[in-house]
Amino acid sequence: MDFWNQFQPGFTILAPMEGVTDIAFRQVVARAARPEIFYTEFTNVNSYTSEKGRHNALERFQIEPSEQPIIAQIWGTRPEMFAETVVALKNLGFQAVDINMGCPDKHVVATGGGSGLIRTPELAKEIIRAAKGNGLPISIKTRLGYSRVDEWRAWLANILEEHPAALTVHLRTKKEMSKVDAHVELVPEILALKNELSPETKLIINGDIKNRADGQKYIDIGADGIMIGRGVFANPFCFEKEPREHTRDELIDLMKYHLDLYEKYSLHPYDPLKHFYKIYINNFPGASEIRDKLMQTKTIAEAREVINQL
Repeated sequence: MDFWNQFQPGFTILAPMEGVTDIAFRQVVARAARPEIFYTEFTNVNSYTSEKGRHNALERFQIEPSEQPIIAQIWGTRPEMFAETVVALKNLGFQAVDINMGCPDKHVVATGGGSGLIRTPELAKEIIRAAKGNGLPISIKTRLGYSRVDEWRAWLANILEEHPAALTVHLRTKKEMSKVDAHVELVPEILALKNELSPETKLIINGDIKNRADGQKYIDIGADGIMIGRGVFANPFCFEKEPREHTRDELIDLMKYHLDLYEKYSLHPYDPLKHFYKIYINNFPGASEIRDKLMQTKTIAEAREVINQL
């Protein structure tokens, strides 16, 4: 069975987020409420195809069997490197690959990668073709445009003409980042364009989706799946099929699990882990004081000491 055809309409995905969706946090989300699909953090094809960067790339592609189905996400600007990396990913056991054409990070865009590819549509097509020729289904994650919302039709048509297996559309432009509301009003037109140019492509909607129930409105009008990114910070249980209230102790247990996994996989340095504490220590009496203490810690052992006092 083709990778994407195993999922019924309404499937959910944890969005790939740099510095967030590593092997530890993906398993935290799986314990809280598992989505149907995971993505790895994005990895530069330049890194994988160079001896110097391959070790770092392999760390990002580290997965547990329990995480399947999981998709490797890659980015870059050189078609031949995409071709080489897809072959390597197949040998590593990945069943599908996603190309990031939407990251708005200024350093990524400066190289022409991520959402920078919106300004070079022919190169974007060359990259898709190079990646598709190596035996794995190729999907694309992108935005509506670079500077203007009205770029969406020409840009998405450019991608759909290459018939990707799936297309995830973040409903904002690169310039908008996440500073404005997602342009939800465009979804029916995007669906119509997809059905006209590449009806076999799975359409996934991303942007301002809080939980599985919140994304159902897109499934009801014909989208195949939804992707949740920042919503997981507000609610790590956002993928629940039957939402319920969760206790402080459940959140603290998730944090303890995250600390254990961070140690298990020897992830480092410590400070980036602090970005996650607001997920677990929130919305209960004294939470802000506890977060302040956690932000002053320097090791996992110190963090455990703070939360064990609860």
